[in-house]
Amino acid sequence: MTKTLLLQVAALVLCPLVGPPIVCAQGAAPAPGAPAPAPPARDMNAYYTLGPDSLERDGVPRGELRGPFVLRDSKAYPGTQHTYWVHVPAQYDPAVDADLMIFQDGQAFIDMNGSARAPNVLDNLIYRRELPVMITVFINPGRTPEQPEPNASEWGDRTTNRPTEYNELDDRYARVIVDELLPAITKDYRITTDPSRRGIGGTSSGAIAAFTVAWHRPDQFRKVLSIVGSYTNIRGGDAYPDLIRKSEKKPLRIFLNGGRNDNRGVGRDGQYNERRDWFRQNVRMAEALTEKGYDLNYIWGINTHGQRMGGAMLPEMLRWLWRDHPVSTDPMNTMERSFREPVKR
Repeated sequence: MTKTLLLQVAALVLCPLVGPPIVCAQGAAPAPGAPAPAPPARDMNAYYTLGPDSLERDGVPRGELRGPFVLRDSKAYPGTQHTYWVHVPAQYDPAVDADLMIFQDGQAFIDMNGSARAPNVLDNLIYRRELPVMITVFINPGRTPEQPEPNASEWGDRTTNRPTEYNELDDRYARVIVDELLPAITKDYRITTDPSRRGIGGTSSGAIAAFTVAWHRPDQFRKVLSIVGSYTNIRGGDAYPDLIRKSEKKPLRIFLNGGRNDNRGVGRDGQYNERRDWFRQNVRMAEALTEKGYDLNYIWGINTHGQRMGGAMLPEMLRWLWRDHPVSTDPMNTMERSFREPVKR
C-alpha cells in the first residue's frame, strides 16, 4: 500500500461517514498559501446509488404529477415568474387536510432519470404509511418570460434569478413561497395549516433558500431538508451559524447532508477561503444548531457537490423529518398496519 493511500485510509478512519461535526472539521482546512489539493482520482459518488424506494415498484399506486403551472408577475421579484409542478398522491382525499412538502429547483427533483426521483419516493413511502398523505410542490427559481426554464444541465445560475432568490438572506423569497405559491396551492388542495406538518427543502443554493424560508417563517414551515447546502459566502450565507447562536431558538427540525469532496474553498491560486468551503460551512451549521439545541440530523459523506448522495438518501431524510406523524398503536386497528390504498373517486 502506497504512502498516499495509507494517508487517505487514515483520513477516512478519523472522519467516519456519520460523526460529530467538530471531529470531522479538525485539520480539514489547508494552511493559507498551501497549494490546491489534487482532485480525487476516483468518482467519489460511485457508490451513492438509488435504492428500491426511489424506483417505481410493482403494485404501488402512482400519484399524479400535475403541471407545469406558472406563477406570473411576482411581487417579491418584479418581472419574474415561477414554474411549478404538484405531486398529488393516489391516496389524497380532498375532504382531509394533507401535509405539505416544497422542493426548490423542482425540475431536478422530478427528473425521473435523475438522482432523486422524488415522485417515486413519495408514492412508495405514502403507500407503506412511512409518510403521511402529502401534497408536494416542485418549484423552479424565478425567471423573466424571455429566459429559459432551468434544466438538468443548467439549474439557472447563469440564466435565471436563482442566485438572488436562493442565496440572499432577506425575506423576499419567503414571500414568494408564502404569499404567492401557497395561495395558489391551497386554492386547489386541502392543506394543513399546522406548520409542523409542512416541510421545505432543496439542494445546494436551493437548500439554503429552503432554510431561509423556514428561518423567516417558522409560522408556516418547520421541517427543512438540506442537501449540500450553500451556506457559504455567495451572498453572505456563511453568516447563518452566528445568527443561529445569537437568535432565539426557532421551532425547526433540520436534516443536513454534506460531502467532504464538495467545493472546498481552495482557489485557482491555491489560497484557502473558509467562507467558500461548502463542507466546512455545513459543519459550522451543524455545530451552531447543535449548540442551540435544535432538532437536528446530519450525514457527512465523501460525495462531491450535487445530489448523488442526497438524492439516494431522500427516502430516509423524509422519514426522519416526519418520524412522529400520527400512528395508531391499537392492535385491533388492522387498517393502520395495511397498505394505504387509493381514495375512490
